Amino acid sequence: MARIMCIDYGLKRCGIAATDPLQIIATGLTVVHPKELIPFLKKYAQTEEVETILIGLPKNLDGSDTHATVPSQKAFEDLKKAFPEILVKQIDEQFSSRRASQAMVEMGMRKSERRKKENVDLIAATMLLQEYLQ
Repeated sequence: MARIMCIDYGLKRCGIAATDPLQIIATGLTVVHPKELIPFLKKYAQTEEVETILIGLPKNLDGSDTHATVPSQKAFEDLKKAFPEILVKQIDEQFSSRRASQAMVEMGMRKSERRKKENVDLIAATMLLQEYLQ
């Protein structure tokens, strides 16, 4: 089977997670700058079979756009163009960073590690992907 990938898209960083080939477990891969996203995914897809790419769509509680909605939608369109053979889908990412921060506390992660935004983005992408699998 092919892997499913998930991107927690941000203006400064993108957390990237992927499933195992059996699509059972989500694992955080890395955090990249938005400009490095498509090159990273292209390189990854050369060595791993990817079936689906999920990208978070940030919205406010009332459903209105956030400051990151438009850039995320542009990234979604860019991904569809760059990977026409792969299904690219948007998923709701409300509170993904907040839930990731809470999970880091619950896991007992040190405060110094919780302060690193890269860790929040990576865990957020992993949690989004795991929720999608369920």
